[in-house]
Amino acid sequence: MNPASGPDRSGEGFDVLTGAGSGSPEGPSPAPPAGIRTLGPLAADATRIVLVRHGEAVCNVSGICGGPVGCEGLTDRGRAQVTVLRDRLAETGELVDCDALYSSILPRAIETAAILAPALAPSGTPAPEAVRECGFCELHPGEADGLDWSAFAQRFGNPDWDTDPNRVIAPGGESWTGFVNRVADNLERVAARHPGQLVVIACHAGVVEASLLAKLPIIGGLEGARLQLRTQHASLTTWEVDGTRWKLLGYNDGAHHLGSEGVGGNTEPEGSSGRSWMAVGSGETIA
Repeated sequence: MNPASGPDRSGEGFDVLTGAGSGSPEGPSPAPPAGIRTLGPLAADATRIVLVRHGEAVCNVSGICGGPVGCEGLTDRGRAQVTVLRDRLAETGELVDCDALYSSILPRAIETAAILAPALAPSGTPAPEAVRECGFCELHPGEADGLDWSAFAQRFGNPDWDTDPNRVIAPGGESWTGFVNRVADNLERVAARHPGQLVVIACHAGVVEASLLAKLPIIGGLEGARLQLRTQHASLTTWEVDGTRWKLLGYNDGAHHLGSEGVGGNTEPEGSSGRSWMAVGSGETIA
């Protein structure tokens, strides 16, 4: 969609749902000087990028390093989680004017995008087809792909990205810093490709964290810092891109899971030991 002919999203629809453009019933009040404002102005022609973490995946539950070899798509619970999100989006219409849909090349993200797609287009119009980009994949595991974490530790030891974020996870794989910078570069390319448009990306917890490290003023964000966040399955993280400035409008929005018994997006699967399966040294599943 040409940004010049696209829908005016200022003050309604998407912006109302993100809390932007609100004012008093009597009309807008005088604004404080720009240099001291704590709320940035609404940028009607900005690009909006919504990152959607996939639903629970088979590799999350089985404790497998889920690259292209190890990923077997979503569990039934994961599909239910994404369906709950799709139903929310269909009801609110908050992303119905989506101009572009992307996913990583991993089955769990591809499946997530396919479930969401019908809620991203107006009723009676074709659902968007996801463009698959490896740049939105989780950290590339190299030779660790498809191994369970016990076998991983036996073959490759226990890398610690808190002390050495430049160490690759396994031969042929990425380091933490390499991963964060790869995601940062790909986000920039997509933002430049879609000026003034609304973009939805089905991706991974690591991609969400990498976006925060790259686009917020975090010391060492591109040099090895880590947040160790607990991003929910089938949750939304929303960015507004205005020129070179990236503004975080929302992180980890999983309100649609409230009251959805059995499909909540905020719990991690457990392995046979009763402990969550974690990527070695990361505090989050490679998911």
